[in-house]
Amino acid sequence: MGATSHQAGAAGRALTADRPASVRNVVLVGHSGAGKTTLVEALALTAGAVKRAGRVEDGTSVSDYDDIEHRRRRSVQLSLVPVEWDGIKINILDTPGYADFVGELRAGLRAADAALFVVSAADGIDGSTRMVWDECEAVGMPRAIVVTHVEAARADYAQMTNICGQAFGSDDPDAVVPLHLPLHGPAGPDGHAPVVGLLALLSRRVHDYSTGERVERDPDPAELALIDGARSRLIEGIIAESEDESLMDRYLGGEDIDLQTLVDDLERAVARGTFHPVLMASPAADGARQGLGTVELLELVTGGFPTPLERAPVAVTSPDGAARPALGCDPAGPLLAEVVKTSSDPYVGRVSLVRVFSGTLRPEATVHVSGHGLADRGHEDHDVDERVGALTGPFGKQQHPLGQCVAGDLACVAKLTRAETGDTLSDKDAPLLMEPWAMPEPLLPLAIEAHSKADEDKLSQGLARLVAEDPTMRLEQNPHTHQLVLWCLGEAHQDLALERLRTRYGVQVDPVPHKVSLRETFGAAAEGRGRHVKQSGGHGQYAICEIEVEPLPPGSGIEFVDKVVGGAVPRQFIPSVEKGVRAQAARGIAAGHPLVDVRITLRDGKAHSVDSSDAAFQTAGALALREAAAGTPIHLLEPVAELDVLVPDEYVGAVMSDLAGRRGRVVGTEQAGAGRTRVRAEVPEIEIGRYAVDLRSVSHGTGRFGRAYARHEPMPPHLADKMREQAEKGSKLT
Repeated sequence: MGATSHQAGAAGRALTADRPASVRNVVLVGHSGAGKTTLVEALALTAGAVKRAGRVEDGTSVSDYDDIEHRRRRSVQLSLVPVEWDGIKINILDTPGYADFVGELRAGLRAADAALFVVSAADGIDGSTRMVWDECEAVGMPRAIVVTHVEAARADYAQMTNICGQAFGSDDPDAVVPLHLPLHGPAGPDGHAPVVGLLALLSRRVHDYSTGERVERDPDPAELALIDGARSRLIEGIIAESEDESLMDRYLGGEDIDLQTLVDDLERAVARGTFHPVLMASPAADGARQGLGTVELLELVTGGFPTPLERAPVAVTSPDGAARPALGCDPAGPLLAEVVKTSSDPYVGRVSLVRVFSGTLRPEATVHVSGHGLADRGHEDHDVDERVGALTGPFGKQQHPLGQCVAGDLACVAKLTRAETGDTLSDKDAPLLMEPWAMPEPLLPLAIEAHSKADEDKLSQGLARLVAEDPTMRLEQNPHTHQLVLWCLGEAHQDLALERLRTRYGVQVDPVPHKVSLRETFGAAAEGRGRHVKQSGGHGQYAICEIEVEPLPPGSGIEFVDKVVGGAVPRQFIPSVEKGVRAQAARGIAAGHPLVDVRITLRDGKAHSVDSSDAAFQTAGALALREAAAGTPIHLLEPVAELDVLVPDEYVGAVMSDLAGRRGRVVGTEQAGAGRTRVRAEVPEIEIGRYAVDLRSVSHGTGRFGRAYARHEPMPPHLADKMREQAEKGSKLT
C-alpha cells in the first residue's frame, strides 16, 4: 500500500489471470444511494479500464449490464467489472442496495473472497447493511469500509468513522479505524471546504488529488500535527492484531516501528478478517483521471485482501449425496465451478456468470451440471451433461473472449441451456455438487393471469426462464385456489418480474387479487334429503338418499359412513352417493370453498329397479348435502400461519402492536443474540399478504420473518359474512 507507481489495465481488452495468486474477488455492499456503482466507475477510470468517467468504448456505462435497470436508473442486479492494478486482476462485484434483491447480494458474497462496505458520509448506515456485516463476520470474510459522498456539504468524515466503529466494531471498536484523514481545500463562498486529498496516517504523507492526479508530498506542520494526533490509535489497532507479540511492548516503550512492518501487519490482519480499515473515496471531477482515494483503495484490495488460494477448501458431495474430499483452489485440480448469476442476452441467449473454485474451465468443454434443491420454488433439479460455449469477460455491454478461466477467477459462459443460478459445474466423468448458499424465502405473493390467448401460449416458457434466472423467486400453481402465483421478496421485485416477462420474453400478464385457501364446515349437526326423480320419456332418473352431517375436530377431513339397512340403497349405488357428496363438498356449500371436518352418514334412501343409476345417486348425494347445509350455521375457516419474526430490540413493541392489529396472537418472545428478539405469533394468512413489505416499514428494514401453515380456524362472523357477500356478487357477475 505504499507503492507510488502502478500498471493499469488497458481499456478495451480482455483481462485474464493465469494463476489464482493474481486474482482478487471483492464484492461491494451497501444500501441504495451509498454510491457503489459510482465507486466502481471511479475505480475503473483510475485503473485505466475506461477512458472517461462511467464510459467504455461504445459509450455505455460500465455498469450497464441490464438495459431494464438502466432505463430505471437503478441497479437491481449483481454485475461484474474486472479491472487490473499492479498486475493483479480485480473482479469487482457490484451488488444491489435494495432489500428486494438480497438474492443478488448473497450471490456476490458467495463469489467473492472479501467485501467492501460502502457507506455514505451524508446518509449514514442502514440496518440491512449492519445485518450483512454480521453475516460476513460469522464466516470470517475480510472486510473494509469505504466512506463515499465526502464531497457533500453536510458530510462529516470524522463523525462517520465514529459511526462505523459503533456499527461494525461492536466486539472491538479498535479494529475499525481510518487509514487517512481528509485534506480540505479553500472554503468556497458558502463556507464549504471541499476534500481535495488525503492525509496518510501510516506513511505521514499527503496524497493530493486537487490536480486530478494523485500527487504525494510531505505534510506542512499543521497537516503533520493532524496526522500525529490520529496515528497512534491506528498503530495500536494494527499492533494488537500482529502475530509478533513483542511489538506492542516495543511500541509502548517508545520504539518507532518500521513502516513496512506496520503495512505488512495491517495487510495480514485485513486478510484474516480481524481488522477493518476505513477509507474514503469520491468520483473524479470532470476531466480528471483519478478519483479521490481510488488509488489507495486499489492498493488495499491488491495488497490487503486475500487471494483465492487463502479461501478454505470447498466442501462437495456427489450428486447423490455421497461424501467427496474438499477441494482447494488448484488450477490443475478437478473442475469445480458454480453459477452465481444467470441472465438472458437477446443475441446469445442464456449467459451464466461462473466462479471457478477448482480446476480450469475452457471453451467448448463438456461439463456436468448438478443442482440445486429448489424444486419447491419451480426450479427443476439438474443432473445432466452440457457443452460450454464461449468464455468471456464482461465489461459494460461488451464481452471480451477468454481462452480459459482458472481456479479463483470469474467468467461468463454462453449456451448453458440447462444450468441455473446456484448449479454446480464439474467434470462429466466425476460429477460433484456444492451445497447452495442460503436463499431468502420469497414471502410476497403476486397472482397473475395471461393477458390474452397469445400470452397464455407463451406464459409457461416465459415463467420457466424467469425463475431460472432468479432463485429467490418461487413459482406456484396453487391447487386450492387454482391461481398461478409468483412469490417475490418485495414490490420492486414484483415490478421487475412483470417487466421482464413483458420486455424479455414477450409475455403480458395481469396481476389479480391473491386468494387464500378458505374452507367451510358445519357449525352443528344437520340432516338432509336428496331427491332426484325425473321422468321425461324413455329411461328416467330415480335416486333418493337421506344423510346426517355432524362436525368433527379440526384436521379430520371428510368421513363417509354407510349405515343403510335393509337394502334401501342398493350396494352398488352407495359409492355413487359418496362420490356425489365429496364432489359437492369440494365445490363448497356456502361461499364456494371446500367443505372439511365433517362426518357424513348415509342413513336411508330409495331406488328404482330401472331408473336408478350411478349418475342419479351422485346427484342425490350432492342435493342432500346442500339441503343439510341450508338449515344449519356454516362456519368459514381461514388459514392461520405461524410467524417467526426476528427484529432488533427497539422495534419489538412496534412489531407486536402491528401483529395485534392483524388479529395476531403473540405466543412467545425470546432473545436471539445481542440486541435482537424473536417474536413468535399466530396470524390469519388473509392479514399478512403484504407483511413482507409492512415489516420492512415497521422495523426500518431490519426485520426478518418466516412463516409456516398452522391450521384452519373459524373466521369471525362479521368477516365471514363479508366474504360470503363478495362470493355472491362474484357469482352474479359470472
